Amino acid sequence: MTKHCLMVGAGLSGAVIGRMLAEAGHRVTVLDARGHIGGNCHTERDADTGVMVHVYGPHIFHTDDAEVWDYVNGFETFLPYKNRVKTTSQGAVYSLPVNLHTINQFFGQTLRPDEARVFLESKADTSISDPQTFEEQALRFVGPELYEAFFKGYTIKQWGCSPSDLPASILKRLPVRFNYDDNYFFHKFQGMPENGYSAMIGRILDHANITVTLNTPVSRDQAAGYDHVFYSGPIDGWFGFDLGRLGYRTLDFERFDYRGDYQGCAVMNYGDVDVPYTRITEHKHFAPWESHEGSVLYKEFSRACGPDDIPYYPIRQVAEKTLLAEYVAKAEAEANVTFVGRLGTYRYLDMDVTIREALDCGRRYLATLETGEPMPAFTVNPL
Repeated sequence: MTKHCLMVGAGLSGAVIGRMLAEAGHRVTVLDARGHIGGNCHTERDADTGVMVHVYGPHIFHTDDAEVWDYVNGFETFLPYKNRVKTTSQGAVYSLPVNLHTINQFFGQTLRPDEARVFLESKADTSISDPQTFEEQALRFVGPELYEAFFKGYTIKQWGCSPSDLPASILKRLPVRFNYDDNYFFHKFQGMPENGYSAMIGRILDHANITVTLNTPVSRDQAAGYDHVFYSGPIDGWFGFDLGRLGYRTLDFERFDYRGDYQGCAVMNYGDVDVPYTRITEHKHFAPWESHEGSVLYKEFSRACGPDDIPYYPIRQVAEKTLLAEYVAKAEAEANVTFVGRLGTYRYLDMDVTIREALDCGRRYLATLETGEPMPAFTVNPL
């Protein structure tokens, strides 16, 4: 029997699930509160410079998931791109993640890999045997000098609190390399969509069984009448924030234009706490196969997310997790709605993980139609 399903949100989750159901013969309605598809992955050409702009901050595709890589390449050509981040700290420019060049440059050394390991261990606070906080994790593995230069100020600006108040899990994989590899990611597949993410998502949504309507906020009551709802908005928003709001960090962007090449790289972090922004992104460098005289840049400022702001990073500290558990219990009592994506599950998700979970979710739903089992509120436990 043909179902009519609602996707709340025209980002990656709604598009991927919607496409799978549409290809299986079901009717899909996609509604989004914003005036464009793609969610925070939305890209658009700047009219003056021709630069492809990542409107809500840069998104770089990287994954070890071959199926996900093949999936996105089925809708858009991904060209090779390596993310090489620089940071300005204490009046000098260094490569991130911290690598052998960073260590040698910072300390004025010419250390080989084995020597650098021993050297860094001599700088580390070995009295910390079981790091509990972000600060303890950094001090244990890189010591106070590198922590102060590259982690402390940036983290204070990004999260709005002391690193001693953040869990060690945020720095779960300390990015230190004892070679000269300055590729920020280590995944097998890395690239950028030749024509931007919005073009890719537009093709995913381009199916006869899919109807997309923008500028249309959707409430819980308005979602009634569909056979099933896949909700990628904020989980607390589905319930009208009746238990309170989950905490997020949001970003403010200060755009400026430049003739020529402003900083010579796509991303320049600023580790000093007295510089108010966390980084400057120069968007033409995200498409190195293109050539543009003009340049579009954004300074990024992180702050607490208010009710009218776009939520970016879930905070997920003790208070938020407690509130989340209450919303999860309410969600599991709902009928015919599944919460998906970054906002629906209140988790920070890279794009490849979002797509993987959407593929799995769509398959799970189609399987329930065969077996008659109920579709769960979550296919991945948000807690």
